[in-house]
Amino acid sequence: MAYDNTWGAGSGAYRGTGGEWASRPRYSYADVVTLLWRDRGLMLAVFAAVFAVGVVAAFLIKTEYEAHSSILVRLGQAYVYEPDVGDAARGAIPTTDDVVRSEVEILQSPDLRRRVITSLGIGKVSPDAVADYDRAAPAKQQKILDAVVAQMGRNLKVDTAPDTSVVRLTYADSNPDRAALVLNKLLDEYLTYRRTVLADKAQPYLDQQLQIFQQKLNEADAAYQSFLSSAGIDDFDAEKASLNTLQTSITDERYRVEARLSEIGGRLAEIGRQVGRISPEVELYRDSNPAASDKLMQLNIDRQDLLSRYRPDAQPVRDIDQKIAQLQALQNQPGGQTSGVRRSGVNPVYQTVQTEQLQLNAEAASLRERQSALVAQLGQISARRQQLNELEPQYLALGRDRDLLQTQVRDLLQRRQQSQASQAIAQKSDDNIRIVERPRPPAKGSSLRKPILVLAFLFAAFTALCAGLLRLFLRRGFATPSCAARTLDLPVLAAAGVKSGP
Repeated sequence: MAYDNTWGAGSGAYRGTGGEWASRPRYSYADVVTLLWRDRGLMLAVFAAVFAVGVVAAFLIKTEYEAHSSILVRLGQAYVYEPDVGDAARGAIPTTDDVVRSEVEILQSPDLRRRVITSLGIGKVSPDAVADYDRAAPAKQQKILDAVVAQMGRNLKVDTAPDTSVVRLTYADSNPDRAALVLNKLLDEYLTYRRTVLADKAQPYLDQQLQIFQQKLNEADAAYQSFLSSAGIDDFDAEKASLNTLQTSITDERYRVEARLSEIGGRLAEIGRQVGRISPEVELYRDSNPAASDKLMQLNIDRQDLLSRYRPDAQPVRDIDQKIAQLQALQNQPGGQTSGVRRSGVNPVYQTVQTEQLQLNAEAASLRERQSALVAQLGQISARRQQLNELEPQYLALGRDRDLLQTQVRDLLQRRQQSQASQAIAQKSDDNIRIVERPRPPAKGSSLRKPILVLAFLFAAFTALCAGLLRLFLRRGFATPSCAARTLDLPVLAAAGVKSGP
């Protein structure tokens, strides 16, 4: 409609070219209620249609039964870190939350749900899909199976709480027995499936590495033994230690020999100086003749006898004094008193000194020979030690390689035995999983029928109200005199009644 842009006096409306007033009507609350009541038929129709759709949807929803279960997760051997080689970080363990999260991931694994469906059969998990599954081609069957796995994942809920080791499982199904059956099978398959997930997969690689290192160790042993055989060594360390001990002993013996030679040289020098002052012969004994002494004594006796009869100057006394003087003079001459048999022989001191000198010379000669032998032996030992010192780097390298390979083989053997033992134990027990509650068929189910009916009623009422308001605001003209007066800002003097059309 065209307008001439001529504003009415004192109003917000303007006049069109046909003389009609064009403006948005201004309604009061009473006008809105009145107009909505006029359109109650439309609103009831919209409400009925929407609510009917909600009722149908509510009655199409099936009652769901939730089977509940809970498990206790503890730290087990499978989560203790065991390095394949060496001892770095051996025995490291995760936190309880990490262990629980790992077990939850295993419980929510699609492969676990697929194992449950394969074990029970698709008909016991989803009866609605079994007919299509049986008629479908293999490719289509795989898609149906994936859809059932996804639906099973939506029906399964796994709940945990921080700082707790309990995991709660809930499985919802329209059949209570089927809900308990599927959840029980899920727990059984979980206990088996987690072993395959947590099992040590390194066993074949350990065996392969063990064979490789064993072969390297055999080669290292062969090279080590060949080295010892070519060097003429039975035990390198023992021979080196023996040479060190022997060299120390021979060196000490050499020092003792040299000291003894010095001692013998000193004694020989002293004996050489003393032997010139010792007589080779010495008088052994003398047989003396006592006749002169006896005669002198007899003459003295005779003189005393003469003095008893003569005076000292008498001739007989002078004659006997003369004889006594002559006899005493004879005795005072050299050898005058040694008359008799005399015997001389070798001086024992000289003989002893000479014997000792000969013994010391012989001992000195023996010690010099011993010294020469010790020097030769020390030379041989030094040469052998030098040879061993030259061979030692190669020996140490071979020994180090062999020891390292032996350590690696021992660690791999220990790791393999531990892995085998852990797998054997894991096959017979679940060391860190305890089922606290087994699922039972629920007695009561839960349904969203009532909430959906309430929501459908509210949505239908809201939709009907929106339809009435839409009809109201799209209406042309003024529905009531008060609306016209309010909109045009003009007084309404009279209002004609509404006349029904033919």
